[in-house]
Amino acid sequence: MSQASKYDSKTAEDKWYKYWMENDFFKSVPDDRESYTIVIPPPNVTGVLHMGHMLNNTIQDVLIRRARLKGFNACWVPGTDHASIATEAKVVKKLKEEGIDKNDLTREEFLDHAWQWTHEYGGIILEQLKKLGASCDWSRTKFTLDDDMSQSVIKVFIDLYNKGLIYRGYRMVNWDPEAQTTLSDEEVIYEERNGNLYYLEYPIKGSEDKVTIATTRPETILGDTAICVNPEDKRYTHLIGKTVVVPIVNREIPVIADEYVDVEFGTGCLKITPAHDENDNKIGEKHHLEVIDIFNADATLNSFGLHYEGKDRFEVRKQISQELEEKGYLVKKENHLHKVGTSERTKAVIEPRLSDQWFLKMEDLAQPAIKAVREDIVELLPSKFKSTYFHWMENVRDWNISRQLVWGQRIPAYYYGDGKDDFVVASNVYEAVTLSRKRTTNTSITSKDLRQESDVLDTWFSSWLWPISVFNGVLEPENEEINYYYPTRDLVTGPDILFFWVARMIVAGYELRDEKPFDKVYLTGLVRDKQRRKMSKSLGNSPDALKLLEQYSADGVRVGLLLSSAAGNDLMFDEDLCQQGKNFVNKMWNAFRLTQGWEVNKQLTQPDYAAQGIAWYRSRFAQAMEEVEDHYSKYRISDVLMTSYKLIWDDFCGWLLEIVKPAYQQPIDAQTLAEVISLFEDNLRLMHPFTPFITEEVWQSIQDRQPSEALCINTWPESGVVEKELLQDFEMVQEAISGVRKVRKEKQISFKNEIDLFVINNENLSDRYDELIKKMGNITSINTTDEQIAAAASYRVRSNEYFVPLAGNIDTEAEIEKLTTELKHAQGFLISVQKKLSNERFMAGAPEQVVAMERKKEADALAKIETIQSSLTALES
Repeated sequence: MSQASKYDSKTAEDKWYKYWMENDFFKSVPDDRESYTIVIPPPNVTGVLHMGHMLNNTIQDVLIRRARLKGFNACWVPGTDHASIATEAKVVKKLKEEGIDKNDLTREEFLDHAWQWTHEYGGIILEQLKKLGASCDWSRTKFTLDDDMSQSVIKVFIDLYNKGLIYRGYRMVNWDPEAQTTLSDEEVIYEERNGNLYYLEYPIKGSEDKVTIATTRPETILGDTAICVNPEDKRYTHLIGKTVVVPIVNREIPVIADEYVDVEFGTGCLKITPAHDENDNKIGEKHHLEVIDIFNADATLNSFGLHYEGKDRFEVRKQISQELEEKGYLVKKENHLHKVGTSERTKAVIEPRLSDQWFLKMEDLAQPAIKAVREDIVELLPSKFKSTYFHWMENVRDWNISRQLVWGQRIPAYYYGDGKDDFVVASNVYEAVTLSRKRTTNTSITSKDLRQESDVLDTWFSSWLWPISVFNGVLEPENEEINYYYPTRDLVTGPDILFFWVARMIVAGYELRDEKPFDKVYLTGLVRDKQRRKMSKSLGNSPDALKLLEQYSADGVRVGLLLSSAAGNDLMFDEDLCQQGKNFVNKMWNAFRLTQGWEVNKQLTQPDYAAQGIAWYRSRFAQAMEEVEDHYSKYRISDVLMTSYKLIWDDFCGWLLEIVKPAYQQPIDAQTLAEVISLFEDNLRLMHPFTPFITEEVWQSIQDRQPSEALCINTWPESGVVEKELLQDFEMVQEAISGVRKVRKEKQISFKNEIDLFVINNENLSDRYDELIKKMGNITSINTTDEQIAAAASYRVRSNEYFVPLAGNIDTEAEIEKLTTELKHAQGFLISVQKKLSNERFMAGAPEQVVAMERKKEADALAKIETIQSSLTALES
């Protein structure tokens, strides 16, 4: 059968993905097989494929394709997350470009726009994952705002509320003034930034004295309600109980004492602004201070901001510091490096803000999840992340689950009055009417009297149910699918969402089903560039994922990504790795073409050298399979790939095919070809999880196959028997052949010229391998000898010494000159090493391993000199 000289990856990828889909090879339904389930970490519906996605999903695909070959009922559930903040921000931006203000729309009108945007742009990333080869069961694709998914979220909220675990509280929260919503602590990223420390003087009432405070935020003095000192600080004990005047505002505030104040920071005096700092708020509650909020929701100043009303907080900072200086209140200003909280999504600087929010009590819920990881019921890989997990979970705070957005699951609370506690929690307004009437004993309440909470739930409050809700396990806890597929097997994700998502899914699993959600969590590293920088659009160092797939093929990119992607360690991405992957794909195609180009003669019997090569490769394959299985068991996916890569590139292509290859224009025997093709098929099975397209293409090209025989749903290769003695013998055979080839190259002896080989066989290597060595080295005869051969090049394989007679093959005088130069260089090197070893100061001070390395250099130099001298003696005799 004639095959194309070059592998056409684009055609193959389109052809085989369509074939797999048409034959439902990725589809899973419960049956009598053991399930192997992975749920995709749902990318944001706003997302497009980037390097992190490609790494994460390639690993998932490797695991799921291998499970499919091993006979599991493999189910990989895809889907997307509605991503409240990110999606709403994109919709708001699009509306603004159209001249529409979100605030001018009703809730329903805005949701219409959001759904239009989602239908038009959402889910692009899932189509892109198909280009990568992701073998998801696409019929199971879920979206966190699907009706059943949202119903699941609402049911869980109601159940947890009824258990007393969800409550409404007036707390200080992290406020994103750009998205105008609250954030959980985990959604705040702290960045070190250069700022200023402002030293301000507050006049003491009834005195000429002043007290100096240091602050990074002079604009917040407009909300000051006290000055606080440490009661043990003798510098200020005389001020306790007195009154000071706030600059510009001219408001009188008390001086109070509290142990919280750090006497070493700044001046030892602290301004207290209860509305705009969490610690200040705690002090304010303790001392019953007034709370003055100076900010609007967008972080402009409100009427308490006096003449700065309506201006942005950062603009006010500049202007008020100037006003304070002009009026003599600003003593000095210093540069100050401090941490600033920013929104993970919008990058805006967050504001601490007092607000009514909904919270989930986490302390008791966290305990089963802590135990599960501590006892490896849920195993984190690599285990180094366990300490991070425990740090978070053992210090967990109540989860702020409400967001001031429109896009998301609306909190099912209905207010029947103006009081903060005048509400009921219900699945719909009709149920809310019944509950409201019962609670108030007012039977005249109707749906028109109720107002539903406008806040929506945190996006993570839907995705924490993901492994359960995708199988409808919340609404129907005992349905066939949840009982069959849950718990899932492996979760592949990044350590950056270990708490956001992973920990919360474990919490949900134990709270809702009293069972873990997955067995193992494989934590990938970040994809960085060669300079170790995190890839980002702003740095311009993130390649276009789709262009990479187009340039290097899906298989090539998959190999390139995984060649250097150890679990939990960052991947230093280099496009050269993708080129290496592409070269490997072409290597497999060319190996296939080579075997297909051989003419078969059924009359020929199998040569001994071919039988030996095939027996060796079977054993080598079995040895590699043991390594592969061990690596898979430890989730060392890149090590699996490297072992498989070397097996195919070096052992199969570099050795076996060369061993069995017939002489130029000569036929091959049928038995050898059949056995080589069988071994090739094992290689294809082994590599299919990593390179699904090229392996399916070669598999289907070897012979016509029915859909039921497709590689995608075939079987995992069997390990076989490792014959250690055969492998050891073959190492010597390979070294003997490599030695002959090296001599030919160094002495410029054409491979077309037959040569003789002599050996002092101290290792007692069996002569049954002679025909193999002769074929691979184009050797006329192999002769055993007890003494060195004159005028010959020599090399050693362990204690065996091999000689290639050079008479008639080389220019003897030129070779003597060359070896003489090499001998002088080696002798010079030996002298320098021996000088170092005879230096008492060096020997006394150098580490043991350094001395050992120098001694090895000495031994190697001595051996090399002996070999060169032997060669010279032979040539000169």
